[in-house]
Amino acid sequence: MNIIVCIKQVPGTSNVKVDPVTGVLIRDGVQSKMNPYDLYALETGLQLKEKSNGKVTVISMGPPAALAVLKEAIYMGADEGILISDRKFGGADVLATAYTISQAINTIDDVDLILTGKQTTDGDTGQVGPETAEFLNLPHFGYVTNVEIKNDKLQFISNLETKVMKANITLPCLLCIEGEINTPRLPSYKRKVKFGSCENQIKIMSFEDMKDQNENNYGLKGSATQVEKIFQPKKTTDRLVLQGTKEQMAKDLLNILRERKFI
Repeated sequence: MNIIVCIKQVPGTSNVKVDPVTGVLIRDGVQSKMNPYDLYALETGLQLKEKSNGKVTVISMGPPAALAVLKEAIYMGADEGILISDRKFGGADVLATAYTISQAINTIDDVDLILTGKQTTDGDTGQVGPETAEFLNLPHFGYVTNVEIKNDKLQFISNLETKVMKANITLPCLLCIEGEINTPRLPSYKRKVKFGSCENQIKIMSFEDMKDQNENNYGLKGSATQVEKIFQPKKTTDRLVLQGTKEQMAKDLLNILRERKFI
């Protein structure tokens, strides 16, 4: 089984500044880590690889610093990595990001399964995985909490908002993985010693490597949405405590919401 796992480098802290002009996170000088949900997707891919004698390729889109999460994935057990990195990809929204990732995946032969995390902790949209599947014209499903190989199909369980669904899905397909599915393994010291800087395991893809050479489909130019305004929420300890009976507090709260024109 040829498995692709999409991973992303995200800020390792919630104290991240935002460029007031572009609306883009300022990542310089900020400690980074692999997106937590992607760790569960990677562990799922590694377990399926072991059961099917397959192969796991990790893909990440970002600046050169994102090589760190690709190396971490290889130390955990992935076979190789691809970094999608080019200034022309900068500023991409979820649509342009998904399209760029799909273009990179299109260069890989005989892909059976694509795994992504449910969402990222910096964007929290949960849209890149499904949109990537749509660009690739693949069946897909989200909130997956269990995956098993059944002949030429995968049997999965999805924890939806009001029910739990068990179903089969044909290959190739894309699944977005939930955090409760497993416990990710730690990077192997032996693999770190064996592969070192992973120069032979990681390929860097730029705009020139894409089949679609229309720059208007990538980065800011290819983004269907633009950030009008973004700012960091102000941290304050101000609070208002209501006291009295349940009926009186409900009445007071209603009056406060009306005064502040929330209702």
